[in-house]
Amino acid sequence: MSGPYAIRGSVSLPEAELMWRFSRSSGPGGQHVNTTDSQVELRFDLAKTEALPPVWKERALARLADRLVDGVVAVRASEHRSQWRNREAAAVRLAALLAEASAPPPRPRRATRVPRGINERRLREKKQRGDTKRGRSGRDWG
Repeated sequence: MSGPYAIRGSVSLPEAELMWRFSRSSGPGGQHVNTTDSQVELRFDLAKTEALPPVWKERALARLADRLVDGVVAVRASEHRSQWRNREAAAVRLAALLAEASAPPPRPRRATRVPRGINERRLREKKQRGDTKRGRSGRDWG
């Protein structure tokens, strides 16, 4: 493993709280796939962790509520042939998922009016375009 996986800032996934499970993976690999447990399932107990600040934890629990099973979030990786690369992929995916789920909500959009000049220019261009098209009709070509 390439070390602690940063969620955001100085907060990272604690290695002690990660639960790994390995199983046989489908997909490419030939006979190799029948003998090695290369699929990785990474589980993280979000409800009981102390690694996240309380505000982040509340946000993540609320946003990931449909993915949680008894407060545990699970991520699966099986796209690589080696178990090590699948472990890396699962850990990175979990860190990204937690970073997105614990991010602060976006600032509300402040409603603004369309400037009058922009609206007038749009209408003027529409008028010019209509005049151009009207000028193409062959009525006066007698």
